[in-house]
This record gives sequence, structure tokens and C-alpha cells, in this order.
Amino acid sequence: MARAFINRPEDFVLESIEGAVASIPHLWRLDGFPQVKVVFSSKADESKVAVISGGGSGHEPAHAGYVGTGMLTAAVAGDVFASPPTEAVLAAIRTACSDAGALVVVTNYTGDRLNFGLAVEQAMTEGHKVEMLVVGDDCALSPSRLVGRRGIAGTVFVHKVAGASAAAGDDLATVLAKARATAQSVGSMGVATSVCTVPGSKPADPPRIQPGEMELGLGIHGEPGASKGPLKPVDQIVAQMLQTIMSRETRYIDVQRGARVALLVNSLGSVMPNELHIAAWAAIKELQDTFKVEVARVYVGTFMTSLDMSGFSLSVCTLDDERTAALDADTEAPAWPRCQGAHLPSKRPVPLPHHRADKQHTQRPTRLSALGARMERALAALCGALIDAAPELDALDAKVGDGDCGSTLRRGAEAMQADLAHRLPLNDAAATLKGLARTLRVMGGTSGVLYVISLTAAAGSLQECSSSASEEGPSGQDWARAFGVAIQALQRYSQAEKGHRTMVDALIPAQEAFSEAVNAGQSALPALGAACRAAAKGAAATKGMEAGAGRSSYVPDHVLRDVPDPGAQAVCIWLKALARAL
Repeated sequence: MARAFINRPEDFVLESIEGAVASIPHLWRLDGFPQVKVVFSSKADESKVAVISGGGSGHEPAHAGYVGTGMLTAAVAGDVFASPPTEAVLAAIRTACSDAGALVVVTNYTGDRLNFGLAVEQAMTEGHKVEMLVVGDDCALSPSRLVGRRGIAGTVFVHKVAGASAAAGDDLATVLAKARATAQSVGSMGVATSVCTVPGSKPADPPRIQPGEMELGLGIHGEPGASKGPLKPVDQIVAQMLQTIMSRETRYIDVQRGARVALLVNSLGSVMPNELHIAAWAAIKELQDTFKVEVARVYVGTFMTSLDMSGFSLSVCTLDDERTAALDADTEAPAWPRCQGAHLPSKRPVPLPHHRADKQHTQRPTRLSALGARMERALAALCGALIDAAPELDALDAKVGDGDCGSTLRRGAEAMQADLAHRLPLNDAAATLKGLARTLRVMGGTSGVLYVISLTAAAGSLQECSSSASEEGPSGQDWARAFGVAIQALQRYSQAEKGHRTMVDALIPAQEAFSEAVNAGQSALPALGAACRAAAKGAAATKGMEAGAGRSSYVPDHVLRDVPDPGAQAVCIWLKALARAL
């Protein structure tokens, strides 16, 4: 890629999308601003479920190449190997999602789970009917890992089955069920003799994979493989890959003798077609002779790449009559082998939809209600406490992370202070939390997205309360429910559990204590005091705890012995500030 035919590296993704849209008649792109790189099908049927996917660029033809009737309704692209921003995903959902709803299919990478997940949460609070499915098919990684398996080329089978189901008129629940069953029936693995090079950068010197070597099980972003060794003949490589995918011990996929399967042989970037067909023939023979299965469908080509990586991947998907019919169903997606190439209307620009929020929900009210006064007092105290604590939290984080926990939270607190004076609709609890979620996008990083996801989910819970905009505001029960919904959303997309040494270790005890106090008849103020004490105890318990997630998981255990998790400590700080202010 250092010698790639490009203009400026920063224009690489957008220019490639513009070229694709200009050359494929049924594709269009949302027009608005450059960071929104969303490709749509001009033939999308609004009476049917929309299927949306996407992720970082550099994997072409995924995902724009699978946009078309019978497959994806829309694809959202980020920069090279970077998740697309939440705003782009939300724009796609708003445009594609009709009353029939939408299924969002995401490959299992943290950035994609968080940014797509946040967009799904926001879309649901706007009234859209949306479901999200995370696909992890990489058999090089153990499914018992906290984050699960990565999503690689087998995801294309999920796109095809979901798209065929939607095109047939199935409802959202059915489309999701068929897509999920397919995702659970796919296993994949890759091999390469060289890694990829990001546009504008220089290849590593010396290269990670030396001449005459190969890596098995490496990721589509160039992540190191599960093993490295001398390059073998293709028959032996393929046999080793299929032994892993089809292992009866690991049970990545459950394939019985005599079963029917589909085989996908995918170029990771620069492998020649004849090499792919050699690999395909080796895989067909191995599946039939060793595993005694019927290879009913074979797809060979370029489906999901890693820029210019010299390698290929194998994906095996178990079949029944329904799934076979879905794979065979017609589609206009240009990258699927059964594309019919129908003549369709030329592309036309689509205006980017903007969410037109009511002014009363995006500005400070002229008169504060009792609720509004409490909200202002509490948020001002919270902001002040986080700003004051920034040096302490940074110093703590420097011992176990990257040293920016306090700075990140201070950036969010300063933005909240500015909006507190002008933009937050303090008299409406749900609208205020939605406003805070918009504000905290400036935080950046994983913690920023997690707080935004939590606030968005809590706002959705409070929207259902008739008291959200009353003089006194939501009841203690309403706040307890919203607190619980927020933590559930955070865990859904982060996969963090209690005991993983994260902010969850303070949040869960705090929410449990708050709910218990409220259910016992206490008012919100003493209940908040109980939450503070429980959070402090939970944060203290993170000292010496083995890190199951986050940057601390890379730190030696002896360093963690006397240091609490900075994120959990931050929860104690803002909870204590809220309790004192109220």
C-alpha cells in the first residue's frame, strides 16, 4: 500500500466510496458532510425490514459491495480499520428504518459494538424499531474470551441470509432469528504470508512475517496470528485450518457427518484467483473425505479483505433447506456471486436526515421547576467534583492505564458546565439526560462512549414515566429503574461484568443499594447515600483484583495490588457530589 494508487491518504475512503457509487447504478450515498459515509440501495422497499451493517474501511468489498435488494439496505463505513462514528450509523438507521424496523449486523470488535450500539440505543429512544446482532466467527480465538471471537468473512453469510429473509417479507423478529442462527452456524479462519499496510504508511522493517513463513489465525486488521511457522503446501494449510474450524472438542460449529455445508474461500487482499481455487479444491476434498460432509455450495473470490494482505480465509456454514434457499435467492448486491446485474436507475443524492428536536428540549427553560433547580444544583456539583478530581484520577490511571481518566472526565464536565447555562432542558429529566448524552460525546475514548450509552438508555427509561417533566420529577422508583437500565445497556455493549475491575464494580453495588433503599420506602436522598457507600466499597474491592477488561488487563498483577480502578473511583466521586448537592 505504500505504492498504492491514491491521492491523499486522508481522502482514500471517501474517494473510493464516490467511485463505487458512480459505477454501480443502484447505489447512492447520503449527502451531507464527509464524515457520514453511508451507502444505500436505491431499490429499498420501505414496507420491509431494513438490514444495515458496516465497520472500518479496508475490508472491501465489505460492506458497500453487499448493498442491494436481497442483501443489505445500507452500509456504514468508517476510516481505515476504524469504527464509523455514531452519527453516521444513526443517519443510516433514520433513513433506512421504516415501520417494519431494522436489523443492524455488527462484526465483533469493541469500537463497532460501542458506536453501533450507541446509535441503536439512540434510535430506539426516537421510536425506531431496531435490533442489533454481533457476529463472531473467527475460530482462531477461543469463544471463552471476555470479548468473544472476532467477526471476519463468515459474516457475509449472515448478511445474505438476513437480506433474503427481509426481502421475503419476514418481520423483524424472524429476520433476527434467522440471522442469529446463521451466525451460530459459521466458523472461519485465516492464513497469510504478509500483513497489510495502511495507505500512506511504510511497511514494517523488518516484516513481522519473514519470507518462507506463514501466520495462522491472524485478524483482518493485521493482528498477530495464533501461530507462526514455515510455509507449507496448500493441502496441509487447509487441512490444519479445517481441523480447527470443525473441531469436535471446541465445538465452534456443530457439523455432523452427512451434513450439508457452504464453503467460502476469501482473498484477504492480494492472493491470485488461481491460488484461491487451489485452496478451494483442497478444502472441498478435505471436507468430503475427512469430515464426511456434503459441500453443497462453494463461493470463491474476494469477500472481506485486509487491504493488501497476502492471505486467504476459509468459512464453513452449516446448511438446511431454508438457509440454502436464502443463499440462492436473487440479490442485486454487486459483490455477491449470484448478482443478476439488473439495469437500475442511476444514483441520486439523498439529503442527510437531521433530527429536529423541539426547542424546549434543547435549551434552558426560562423558569426552573423544583425538579429543574435540583437538577441544576446536582449537575453543577458533579461537574465541579470531577474537574477538581482530574489530577488525582490521572495520577491513579497513570499507574494502571494510560493516565488520562481524569482529563477525559474533566473534558466532559467542562462541556456539561457550558451546556448547563444554556442548553439543558432541566425541567424534564429524560430530556436532560438525552442532552447530557449529546454533550458527553466530546469526551472521546471508551469511557466517553460508555457514559453516553448509559445516559441514552436511562433517558429512554425515564421517557416512559409520566412524571419525567412534572414539577417534582420522577419518583425514586423511576430513578432506580433508569439506573438499572443504564447499567444493563453499558454491560450489553462493553461485556464488562462485576469482578472485571472496571467502573461496573462500583456502579452495580451502587444501583443495587439505591434500589433496595427505595423499595424499603426510603426517599431518593438517603437512598443515594446508601449508593455512595456501596460504590465506595465496590471501588475499594478493585484493589488487587485481576483485570478482566480495559487497559489494566495489560498491566502486571503486582502493580494492581494497591491501586483501585480509576473508573470505579470516578463513579464514587460523582455519586458523592450528587448526594451532597441534594
